[in-house]
Amino acid sequence: MSEVMFNHDGVPLLAFGTKHFVTTTGGPDVKPKVTTQTEVTDDKVTAGGVELAAWGANNDFPKTAYDTIRSVGVLNTGLKFIRNFTLGQGIFPCKVTGYDDKGNEILEVLDDEELVRFCNGRMVRRYLEKSLRDYLKFGVGNVQLIPNEDGSKMVGINAINSMFCRYGIANKGVIEKAVISGKWPDTPGETECEVIDVLDDYDPIADLLRRKVGNQIKSKSVLFAVRDSWSNAEYYSEPIWYSAYTAGWIDIAKNIPAFLKKAYTNQITWKWHVKIPYAFWDKKFPKENYSNDNAARQTAIEAYMDALEENLCGVENADKPIFTFFEINPQSGKAEEQWVIEPIDNKYKDGDKLITSAAANSEILFALMINPNVLGAGMPGGTYASTAGGSNIREAFLVNIANAWLDRQNILDPLECYLEYNGVQDVQLRFRSTILTTLDTGAGTSKTLS
Repeated sequence: MSEVMFNHDGVPLLAFGTKHFVTTTGGPDVKPKVTTQTEVTDDKVTAGGVELAAWGANNDFPKTAYDTIRSVGVLNTGLKFIRNFTLGQGIFPCKVTGYDDKGNEILEVLDDEELVRFCNGRMVRRYLEKSLRDYLKFGVGNVQLIPNEDGSKMVGINAINSMFCRYGIANKGVIEKAVISGKWPDTPGETECEVIDVLDDYDPIADLLRRKVGNQIKSKSVLFAVRDSWSNAEYYSEPIWYSAYTAGWIDIAKNIPAFLKKAYTNQITWKWHVKIPYAFWDKKFPKENYSNDNAARQTAIEAYMDALEENLCGVENADKPIFTFFEINPQSGKAEEQWVIEPIDNKYKDGDKLITSAAANSEILFALMINPNVLGAGMPGGTYASTAGGSNIREAFLVNIANAWLDRQNILDPLECYLEYNGVQDVQLRFRSTILTTLDTGAGTSKTLS
């Protein structure tokens, strides 16, 4: 079945079918108007009586980031991998009693039943998973600390979805308010949002205790912002993967699968480019024969194109000739109204695109500080060549664990603030990690505390 594009006078401009591609030569009488539109956006917005800093040019960075991540498999999987190894097998309470001769901490695991139950409970596990998710995806995690009615004790810790959180403009360098709403990036109405106080980033626990002393915390939750400060952004930190995005690697990794899909669907089936002069249609389908009925004329042209395709394409029509007739201009000696049928030279090589895709995947993983071998993405040769042996994978994973220290401390800060507010003193939180070992140790894995 052919698809034909017509101008407003019914002149066919372009046609394509399952086995042919057709254009017409010459210029149409009416050219389409070209319009441009530039969107002007502000970097501030007001909601809930609070002037806010917009997150991105259109206040929609979390939405665009989410759409980007979910459309690029290696980015989505890489971020989830970082989240999983950072969390390890959960946390446990302990005391640091000293250090060995290698500088490693000597830990005394606490057996306080209530504290252990708190660290292993669903509330903490849910908080860690969700806050680290947003921290890695968007660069910012937003933690809600929930007190009891009289403000004497913290009773809940909750990760607010960062897609629905915007910060107020700083007062003398201090961000004091945040507005929570499921309407973002659209500006919410007064009844569609909640304003929440933000703890001072310099010393959150001191700020929280001051509020407790001043009776400003009764039945009033506060927000603890967890940021990756590497980007130097004061409001919304850029996530770790953003450099790969600005460099264009994420777009390459996203576009190549779409290109391959379209190539396999269309590129292999288009074999011929047929060039038909405008004058042919005036002679073959004179307008006066259709009583100025463009629709009927267009239908007749489409049926003609279908018949042409069916007659010339397919196995049963192999080596069939086509006869066309044209005139020679006596003055210029050039052919007029001549059909031109050219084979399409297919220069497409799928192997080149796959190499580029693998390079993009590697560059994205490098931006995430992940050795591609850990995810089985090592390449056997070329610029990105690497080995994927067991030792290499184990060492790369150990490097990931070592690099996770700061991110782990960042997401533990709200928990330690929670415990200190409730009077739990001199307690450290550490992560348990499963480390791959070699078979000659007599075990496939070992447990470490970090």
